[in-house]
Amino acid sequence: MEGTQGGRGFVGSFTSAGGPGVVAVEVDRGSGALRFTGASDAVADPSFLAPAGDVLYAVSETDAGAVAAFDVTGPAPRPLGAPVPVEGAGPTHLAVVAGHVLTANYTSGSVSSLPRTADGTLGPVAGQVRHAGSGPVEDRQAGPHAHQVLPDPSGRWVLAVDLGTDAVTVHVLDPATGALTPHGTTALRPGTGPRHLAFHPAGTHAYVLNELEPTLTVCRWDADAGVLTPLGETPVVPEGAAPAYPSEVVAAPDGRFLWAAVRGTDTLAVLALAEDGAGARLVASVPCGGHWPRDLTLGPSGRHLYAANERTGDVTWFAVDPRTGVPVRTGSLPVPAASCVVFT
Repeated sequence: MEGTQGGRGFVGSFTSAGGPGVVAVEVDRGSGALRFTGASDAVADPSFLAPAGDVLYAVSETDAGAVAAFDVTGPAPRPLGAPVPVEGAGPTHLAVVAGHVLTANYTSGSVSSLPRTADGTLGPVAGQVRHAGSGPVEDRQAGPHAHQVLPDPSGRWVLAVDLGTDAVTVHVLDPATGALTPHGTTALRPGTGPRHLAFHPAGTHAYVLNELEPTLTVCRWDADAGVLTPLGETPVVPEGAAPAYPSEVVAAPDGRFLWAAVRGTDTLAVLALAEDGAGARLVASVPCGGHWPRDLTLGPSGRHLYAANERTGDVTWFAVDPRTGVPVRTGSLPVPAASCVVFT
């Protein structure tokens, strides 16, 4: 069995709900097991994390909205200065792109860019775009709600998934100035509430997971033109399932399977992908190992999935059957109010 060499991970949690903040873990690449090494509660509600070498970035999902940097060379994360305001409320997601940290600010419906310095700390906001629009679900879509921001596989574009406007907007990031410029917007079916997307490993398709309806929208991605084109939807829960609120989607490195975490039903959906990536089909639905899986991540070995179960306060890991794609629960680590898992 392989040891822990090279296997490090970090768990975000909601301090306002009793979480320990940013948790550092070691990963056994053979078994997938996690071992706690340290934590920092220096930042309020670090609900989503993004590693970049020896530095880890965390949103502070608060009304004030900030992003923090941590030195993670030791057993416990160590803050690198004070959190930096993102000039947006309720940041829920972030990504490291071209010398900047980008945040998706849910409450204000905006995307911010902050420059990284040589020591990993962050400068003030250098660029920001606020989305516009609304959707038919009045209590969730009265205005824009940016939920995710990430680069495309080519590195030329930045995509922002907006739950409030039922849209994915493609932006251009200027690496010299941090300015964000909208390039185009893809409208999805009204009321679906897109939350997160994942790219096919070939970079030719993207899969948008919808929160307000438990479906996956399969899209073609044209990296030359920066254009996302919807091809169709597929359910991520069986017919007749209880109310469901999908949270995260993960693509297999070989492009054969896709997994989605689904709150409400507390399940992990297994979808088989078409050989060309242009279609998806629900083939299995298994218990997530806890309650309210807010995040789902593939481990560094590519053989294990990790679900952050927010309301039971644990991170549960699963061994993935390479033939069927079905995950089998193999262990868990208590982390109160767990919200995300990332690996270096």
